[in-house]
Amino acid sequence: MPPRPSLQSILLMAASAAAGDSAPLFSVRRRFPAAFSAAGGHRTCLLHSLSGSRLPKRAELACFFGTTPTPEALPAGPVVPPSRNVGSIEETRACEERIGQLLEKLKNEGISRKRWRLGAFNRTLCPMCKGGSSEELSLSVFIPSDGLNATWNCFRATCGWKSNAQPDGVSKVYQAKRDTGNETNQDVKANHAVKTYRKLREEDLCLKPLCDELVTFFSERMISPETLRRNNVSQRKWNNKLVIAFTYRRDNVLVGCKYRELPKKFSQERNTEKILYGLDDIKQAHDVIIVEGEIDKLSMEEAGYRNCVSVPDGAPPQVSDKLPDKDHDKKYQYLWNCKEYLDSASRIILATDADPPGHALAEELARRLGNERCWRVTWPKKNETEFCKDANEVLMFLGPQALKEVIEGAKLYRIIGLFNFRDFFSEIDSYYNLVKRVRFINEN
Repeated sequence: MPPRPSLQSILLMAASAAAGDSAPLFSVRRRFPAAFSAAGGHRTCLLHSLSGSRLPKRAELACFFGTTPTPEALPAGPVVPPSRNVGSIEETRACEERIGQLLEKLKNEGISRKRWRLGAFNRTLCPMCKGGSSEELSLSVFIPSDGLNATWNCFRATCGWKSNAQPDGVSKVYQAKRDTGNETNQDVKANHAVKTYRKLREEDLCLKPLCDELVTFFSERMISPETLRRNNVSQRKWNNKLVIAFTYRRDNVLVGCKYRELPKKFSQERNTEKILYGLDDIKQAHDVIIVEGEIDKLSMEEAGYRNCVSVPDGAPPQVSDKLPDKDHDKKYQYLWNCKEYLDSASRIILATDADPPGHALAEELARRLGNERCWRVTWPKKNETEFCKDANEVLMFLGPQALKEVIEGAKLYRIIGLFNFRDFFSEIDSYYNLVKRVRFINEN
């Protein structure tokens, strides 16, 4: 029996394999599996990697001894993590091949990234909207570790581009399982990520009371310092800029935080649970007002309405073609996360903006909350030619009493097949006048 190799010998062979000759390393692995396992378990980290979208003929190996690799040393392509379910080299190679196909398809869609993380959400630039003027990394891409599919979604309200891709030979099989309802639990886990939310701490955000400049900004919009304090509106340094911080809370516990620069530009804390702004104010409320922005929620409070919440992500560009189920309703997940608060409401007043995206948002909310308990406001004119766009414009141009009248004048949201008596008034009036004429002719 040949002598047992030293740890140093195995590491030197691993380095040789990384340079292009992997035969000595695999030879040692076959002849001395226990020694190789001990070395790999304590000091050696072997990474199967892909270079870009090109599939290597054999797995490349990188060896690190006792140190943490620098970011520059990490592979450019996605790292395929070892799976306990992979029982053979053939299955591992099939997984790598599927991932390579997915990367190629993502590249054809214009989606690219220097390094991909498998089984996690990757943020990158959306090829459709280019991240807007701020070039925000608004596209979220998820590739599961088994490489069965890739899904992506742009979270900019004015874009909303989302789609998916499957490697060749997988899509038809998986789609057939979904269409027939025979998708197994293993299929579900492989193709849907388990979302874990980041827990925010007040001290980590370094929030501070509003400075005089920001208090003046709100006072010009008729928002009082008392309302700002009650709603915990704060400020902080964000990307080296002074921004307004709107804190999202549930049971007075910080869940998320949204930032606004004085030029109207928004950003949010990443990987936090999406909920409605001002959620605690509608706990056990029978009437709930939903608006499109945090300042609109504060404006409603100035008019005497605290039972108001704001959506966290603005309005969509248009109404979606179909209503997805709960698990796939990502854009409106905040409604599902706040379901227990909204279920107690018997009347929900939709006070979204008076523009096409605002109307689309009202329709999307009504579809999910139930048209039968939704009411819609009508925004008044602010001058002879223009209408107010939202709650804050009504407060600024017409005052709190006018905003109160807008809420009191809300009308029941339309329900297909249900008509109001006034919809038939012209026909009834015509019929009544016709009867009068016929009676007059008969009498004469």
